[in-house]
Amino acid sequence: MTQNTSNSEIIKRLKRASGHLNSVITMLEKNENCLEITQQISAVESAITKAKKTLIHDHIDSCLERSVDGKKAIKAIKEFKEITKYL
Repeated sequence: MTQNTSNSEIIKRLKRASGHLNSVITMLEKNENCLEITQQISAVESAITKAKKTLIHDHIDSCLERSVDGKKAIKAIKEFKEITKYL
């Protein structure tokens, strides 16, 4: 896989998720408040989802821009990006 321009952004999001996940583990070990733990888990999910979408968008950009020419390529890329909101 080639390095995409958004890799640093993806890494940043995943590191953030990792930090939140470590916090969740610590909170569970300390038997802390369930609501606060759930909020941290939600933050982990959000960071991972955003990283995944960014990765998919990069893949769509790099693959389709090389394989399809003209205005149809731009339309196809927009359609693929739109569908990723359902992932």
